[in-house]
Amino acid sequence: MTRKQPVGLISQMQRGDPDAFEEFFNTYRRPVYMTALAITRDPFLAEEVLQDCFVKAYRARHRLRTDCSPLPWLQRVTTNLCYSRIARRRAIMEPLTALITNIADLTSRPDQVVEAREIMEVVQRGIDALPPKQQTAVVLYYLHGYSLAESAEIAACNVGTMKSRLHYALKALRRRLPEERRAPAGAPARAKAFGP
Repeated sequence: MTRKQPVGLISQMQRGDPDAFEEFFNTYRRPVYMTALAITRDPFLAEEVLQDCFVKAYRARHRLRTDCSPLPWLQRVTTNLCYSRIARRRAIMEPLTALITNIADLTSRPDQVVEAREIMEVVQRGIDALPPKQQTAVVLYYLHGYSLAESAEIAACNVGTMKSRLHYALKALRRRLPEERRAPAGAPARAKAFGP
């Protein structure tokens, strides 16, 4: 995950350097796209959100801080764009399982891969059933690995609210997935993220 910006990049953008904006886009496009895809489950919609996010960033370039990474701001813009698009277009959701690739090691034995994929499908259905703000909390904290403070900043809430969203999200997932709390043998520990 890109947390630090290349030295002087924002300042160069603010001076109107077109190469700087291209570098800015190339530096942050992947985490922005992954967030958009995780929320929308639609590659085409995620691509639209990506483009809109960077249009907003370009227009707001003179307001961007030069002393810290713009990624939390970009992620906040991305989540807002995603939910406004979903509400407006009623986007069809694609499974989250393709995004949670760290749950199963696909080089494992075939029976382990099948079992891990079954767990991913169950987890995905559980996440899909969560309210949007809880979904965002799970995506930011567990999928992207942001800290509580970073997740809260991106979601434009305080840390206590983010903790609460994660607490209720995990409580709902545990209630819905009582038999899927344990990862299959050989799966990485990350698969147990939703367990007790």
